[in-house]
Amino acid sequence: MKLEVRNLTLSVAGKLLVSDLSFNAREGQILAIMGPSGCGKSSILDFLCGTLASNFQSSGSIILDEKDITHTSSHQRGMGLQLQDHLLFPHLSVGENLAFGIPSCYSRSERKQKIEKALNECQLPGFGRNNPLTLSGGQRARISLMRTLLSEPKVLLLDEPFSKLDPELRQQFREFVFKRVSELSIPVIMVTHDQADVPDTSEVIELSVG
Repeated sequence: MKLEVRNLTLSVAGKLLVSDLSFNAREGQILAIMGPSGCGKSSILDFLCGTLASNFQSSGSIILDEKDITHTSSHQRGMGLQLQDHLLFPHLSVGENLAFGIPSCYSRSERKQKIEKALNECQLPGFGRNNPLTLSGGQRARISLMRTLLSEPKVLLLDEPFSKLDPELRQQFREFVFKRVSELSIPVIMVTHDQADVPDTSEVIELSVG
């Protein structure tokens, strides 16, 4: 699986954010997009997801596995987006939150197995019936990421995934994320403004405010 972006240009309210940007992300690779606030980092992820706000102007192409998906509906692109807020559905249990990400093609028993495996990987065995409001920040972050991964995305997009955690939890969650990423055979694009978030083996795109 390979993701390619060709000649991406983004602007909003007459302000140019990104100009003629092209990049490739290979399976198992983390491509980091860095830069200060307001440079268009998160807007690039919105463009990839097909959820760019209507007041933005964009041009360019998205090629996934040699197929042009630029105009494909958002829900059919296979993009898994992990946001910095790690939001869980408060009216669902921890297990039900995980189940929400699992494709409907799996049987009930398969879904149960996937949930139990995910809870073990999150070091939260037996927490399936718990209310997500009882989880710590680090626990919510792990469950939120696993829910995204259970959706079996073709590409994983990480938008400042560590920024709202305190320093100790931040390092723990970094290690948790990078371990999961190393096991995936999909492209991973991470937006961040902190060099400490970027693994040594990552490729980096530096953006600036125009």
